[in-house]
Parts: sequence; structure tokens; C-alpha cells
Amino acid sequence: MSSGAPDGLEIERVWVLREMPSATAAPLATCERWEIEQGYLPETDAASQHDFPEGRIRRITTGTGDVLCRHTVKRGTGLVREETEREITSAEFERLWPLTKGRRITKTRFRIRDGGFVWELDRFHDLPLVMLEVELPNERVVPEMPTWTHGLVARDVTFDARYRNAALAIVGLPNDA
Repeated sequence: MSSGAPDGLEIERVWVLREMPSATAAPLATCERWEIEQGYLPETDAASQHDFPEGRIRRITTGTGDVLCRHTVKRGTGLVREETEREITSAEFERLWPLTKGRRITKTRFRIRDGGFVWELDRFHDLPLVMLEVELPNERVVPEMPTWTHGLVARDVTFDARYRNAALAIVGLPNDA
């Protein structure tokens, strides 16, 4: 991970935004852009939204047309979570993809370098949702929000497991969204 977090850990803050930042406020035209398809494997248990493992496969199409496929397992909740990730082949992704039926999300991710961090702005395709996340080198770091987010942050959902991608794919948006 480029965040500098210890191996096997993801240290990440997450926010829901009211809407996408305007193209004039955020450097959307010049940032790295990914199209992401991800699905959750059947062993992911949505019944417990507080500590279920996220067995996920993901296909990323980068702005240059490269296609990356990954299998990721995340455990835990909140700011610091366990994460194990490995690359898989396109054939392996295609073989596993049918198993994720009914447990998928698609989104466009804008990777914006600002203030020494890479901010990942996700616009979900099948949900009326925009989220912003940033990976941190340790849990004591408090990132300064970029100016292009001012007035857009609806809530911090770092500790709200209902807004994890697995929960969104399996359960959908929370009622209070």
C-alpha cells in the first residue's frame, strides 16, 4: 500500500459527500481515474455488519486502459483494519465473478494527490452516493481536508460499518443515508 501503513493493515478515514465536487474546484480532469467493478464472495456474511470479513474481487480499468484484477480480504471495523490483497488473473476474475451475483457495486474512482495524500473520491454508479477516503501511514495522523471538499462533507463514516463497500453491495444504503 502506498499509504505507508504497516503490512497487512489498512488505516483509512472515510466520509460521505453531499455531491461530487465541481470540476473547477477539484482537479478531476487531471487526476488518475479508475472504473471499478467489485463483487463480494459468498463467504462474506452480511448478517453481522460489525466484523465480517470482506472476501472481494475487483477489476480496475485505469485511465490508460490497463486492467488490474485483485482479490482482497478485509477484517475488522473502524480506522484500522486487517487487509490481505493479491493480484489475480483476468481468467480467475471471470471464473469468480458469477459467485458475486447480487453482491456487487460499480464506481468511478478519482485518485487526487493533495496535501501529501492520495484522496480517493468514489462516485457509485448504482447508488446515489459519493464517498471520499484517504489511507494514512498511522492512526495518529489527522489529514487536513482538501479545499475542494469544503461544504461537501455530509458525515464521517470511518466508524460506521454500514458504509463499508461490502455492506453497500450486500445490504444497500442505510435508511438514514
